[in-house]
Amino acid sequence: MSSVTEHTCCSDCQEFVSDDGDKCLQSNKERAKFISHTKGPHIFFDKLFHRRDTPNSNVLSSYEEATLESIRNWETTKGKRAVLCGVAYNKQKYKLKGTNYDVINMRELLGSQCCFPSSSIHILAEMDSHPHPTKRNIQEALRWLVKDNQAGDSLVFYFSGHGLRKPDFFEDELDGFNETICPVDFRTAGMITDNDINDTIVRPLKNGVKLHAIIDSCHSGTILDLQDVYSTKKKLWLDNSSPSGVYKGTSGGHAISISACEDNQLAADTSAFSDCGKQMEGAMTSTFKKALMEKPRMSYAGLLASMHKDILTAKEKGFSLRGLFHRERLQEPVLSSSKVFDVNEPFVL
Repeated sequence: MSSVTEHTCCSDCQEFVSDDGDKCLQSNKERAKFISHTKGPHIFFDKLFHRRDTPNSNVLSSYEEATLESIRNWETTKGKRAVLCGVAYNKQKYKLKGTNYDVINMRELLGSQCCFPSSSIHILAEMDSHPHPTKRNIQEALRWLVKDNQAGDSLVFYFSGHGLRKPDFFEDELDGFNETICPVDFRTAGMITDNDINDTIVRPLKNGVKLHAIIDSCHSGTILDLQDVYSTKKKLWLDNSSPSGVYKGTSGGHAISISACEDNQLAADTSAFSDCGKQMEGAMTSTFKKALMEKPRMSYAGLLASMHKDILTAKEKGFSLRGLFHRERLQEPVLSSSKVFDVNEPFVL
């Protein structure tokens, strides 16, 4: 997600994107050349986003151990449960101002509109009353989300924060990149890749279980590595299967992802949709919530259309293209799934 101050996009994520944002690197050799000879992405990634190993990186404090244990002990409720992550990156230069507001909004939406019990919704955020969204905590929370899942369960994973891409050297991705989300400690602990997320919360889904991932971050289009991606322009499902042939599906359940933008696009953290014009929030989260509040049982196709329309309206009202859009491109929400389904079905969590 890119931070927007007075409708101006910061360069935190943008500098990591190649000059040709749509370029697909077709071979390992090309990917290696991209990393070695493209100055902007290479230097920026090394200095800012690459993991910095420390001698004690695997040593946890007593507080960190206690926090992990508390997450492991969350009650495994039947039916509905959710993990909501908001990463603000406080005291860091790529800080986001709207993510705490985003998770509060999502908690209210799940409770009031989707009948999720408050005890089944767990938040990871940089707020005193919640576990912080470190890499270990997020991974443990995701394991809790799918623990002992059974037919009839409705699971939700929500993330608001920075997202990046890094070259894939194993021919696992159609576009040559792995998508990632960035925990608060990603500079020391590392990012969480689409492969990690798929292994943790997609593969274990049993028959009759449905998972919705709602991801408000840059480069998040295929963040769950699901095999089918819906094209709103062609009105059909496109094959996103791994070129390597690795199975990325479920154990009988159904995984659905709604992402803020395509893999080569940026997502905005902006005040453009705020009633007062000052409150920062994720553009995707804001338009997603607005759509469901206005029409709780709208279809998946209707949800995507509503989100797209609201972002287009913001553009027409004159909000800075650099803030909400990248190279004159709209931030397009993306729907992906572990299997093809009718997008005219009602969106129900």
